[in-house]
Amino acid sequence: MTDFDPVELKRIRWHSRRGLLELDLVLERFLAQRFDSLSPAEMSAYKALLELPDNDFLDVVNGKTDLDDPSIMQIVEILRAI
Repeated sequence: MTDFDPVELKRIRWHSRRGLLELDLVLERFLAQRFDSLSPAEMSAYKALLELPDNDFLDVVNGKTDLDDPSIMQIVEILRAI
């Protein structure tokens, strides 16, 4: 799975809880379906994505805007497909 310890994984799951219902619904599906199979690089990209403010994060997931980092956009594409 990943090089992250179980406490770190729980922390990342907790940070995946957001203030927007629309975003929470997407992230809940992602956590249930894909989170446990992320590579270490993908997990790092997901953690970087979690640093976005909620509204910006939702705009990216909804395809209203894209990010410049291809590794983060790989995670965004997974989120958009869910």
